[in-house]
Amino acid sequence: MMDRFLALRLFVRIAEAESFAKAADQLDLPRSTASRLIRDLEQHLGAKLIQRTTRSVSVTAEGASYYERATRLLGELDEMDSAVSNMPTKHIGRLRVDVGSVLANLVIIPNLPKFRALYPGIELHLGVSDRRVALISEGVDCVIRGGDLPDASLIARRLCDLDFVTCASPSYLEEYGTPRVPRDLESGHAIVSYFFAQTGKTYPPTFEEGTQRYEVPVASAMLVNDSIAHLNAVLAGLGIGQILRVAAQSHLESGALIPLLEDYRTPRHEMHIVYPSGRHLNARLRVFVDWIVELFRDLGPQAASPRSRSY
Repeated sequence: MMDRFLALRLFVRIAEAESFAKAADQLDLPRSTASRLIRDLEQHLGAKLIQRTTRSVSVTAEGASYYERATRLLGELDEMDSAVSNMPTKHIGRLRVDVGSVLANLVIIPNLPKFRALYPGIELHLGVSDRRVALISEGVDCVIRGGDLPDASLIARRLCDLDFVTCASPSYLEEYGTPRVPRDLESGHAIVSYFFAQTGKTYPPTFEEGTQRYEVPVASAMLVNDSIAHLNAVLAGLGIGQILRVAAQSHLESGALIPLLEDYRTPRHEMHIVYPSGRHLNARLRVFVDWIVELFRDLGPQAASPRSRSY
């Protein structure tokens, strides 16, 4: 007999991921089982829901209508389960979260034992990388993300603003000297920059004065697309970089990194926890979001704004 509830969840995942394979993997199902469930569901309904070719998977017109109703029904079922506050299985199950390298390694993972002690039944799948994930198609419940959020289909809860610090190692400064104003970076200095692998976009040293933003036009000596690697490259003396202060702080305190150009304000990075607007905030996700908000509460701006200076 067909498991209609599982078939319904599978259909929704296929429609969102546009892939049988991804949906089956997200639900830990053999791909043959996934194909059989959808075939049985279509036979039960007497309608074609999925159009599959060798290159693509899409929903039919009937499938699109069925998807809208299915997502509402699944959301209501999750809400009904969550409302039963004493239910033993309330906080049991899989939760997939994606977060950047610095925050994962330096903030979240060191604190995860506290979360595990509170919610031992949650199986946390933590994706760690600086790439932008596609929440729906990759089956991700939420991401912790910095910067602008142009996608209107996402719900974002603001966590804090993080500061950047311009810094270099003592060995680098001994060899190349210490810049006094941002324009000093344009010649005679090596810059370690960050870039996004998906777009190739590079982030040069950036400073702010009032509402004006000034990007120093430099040719980078080295570019990396991982925030921990970016930090390590600056620690190794490869050049000057702008690093999240939360990542650099212990190295600033030990003297392994020297802060530079402290009279010039650097941009702040708005941090959010983000999840799809069409996905119900189930009990597992709700408690994780609340826990993350509390964890990040003390990670806000870490220094007073410096004096305004001309460039």
